[in-house]
Amino acid sequence: MLALPALPANRQPHQFMTLPLDLSGQIAVVTGATGELGRVITRTLATAGADVAIHYRSKPDQAEALAAEVTALGRRACCVSADIGDEASVLAMRDHIRARLGDPGIVVCNAVHQYAWTSILDQSVADFESQWRTCVVQAVLMAKAFVPAMKARRQGRFIAINTECTMQCQPNQGAYVSGKRGMDGVMRVLAREIGEHQITVNQVAPGWMISDKYRGTPDEIQPDYSKNVALKRRGYDQDIANAVTFLASDLANFISGCYLPVNGGHMMPTV
Repeated sequence: MLALPALPANRQPHQFMTLPLDLSGQIAVVTGATGELGRVITRTLATAGADVAIHYRSKPDQAEALAAEVTALGRRACCVSADIGDEASVLAMRDHIRARLGDPGIVVCNAVHQYAWTSILDQSVADFESQWRTCVVQAVLMAKAFVPAMKARRQGRFIAINTECTMQCQPNQGAYVSGKRGMDGVMRVLAREIGEHQITVNQVAPGWMISDKYRGTPDEIQPDYSKNVALKRRGYDQDIANAVTFLASDLANFISGCYLPVNGGHMMPTV
């Protein structure tokens, strides 16, 4: 049983209700698992019953600590370092995970390169190329590595973390938005190409969430942002992890091609 947030009027956002999301017997791989959001996604998938392959690029100690948390929940875990923009590295990661856990039925593309945001005229071309590799190329290579085994089983979940910035297109978001919009296109095409094999392909688009970076600090409260959110507050990293776990579960069996904003109504897609 996984605890999911609900917000009746008489309780605080961090309190939980219970909803059965059972991922027992499932194997997941989370890229960028040692990051702010990746850690919470990994813990939540494991809490729901999944074994988890923990991808990292340069933080082996954090990966091992996270793996210890997963195993303490009674699930299996393995840590693997890879460059998610390099095909040989991603395929080697696949082989490592297969040998230790088996073939994942849940893929979460969460890793992204961090850099300083500035205007398009001032942003380096290298930053645009980096975003393209860690958004577009990551989705392509993870699909090439892990979807064939899903097709053989006629079952799978392929989930990518996008962003509300894809809808905003604000100044200084150029490199980030270009990468995430490219990812969006790949994911929508992929959903159509592999759907007949009963593999769902979806995206979760966070707003400006409260994570460990902000939790318990003065920066947790951002009134200029929250005033434009329909719920008049910032959400939590756990809200994103819950959405990912829902899309990985049988409850989302007939949801595919979805771009799901989890931002309290800050940005709303229109039809």
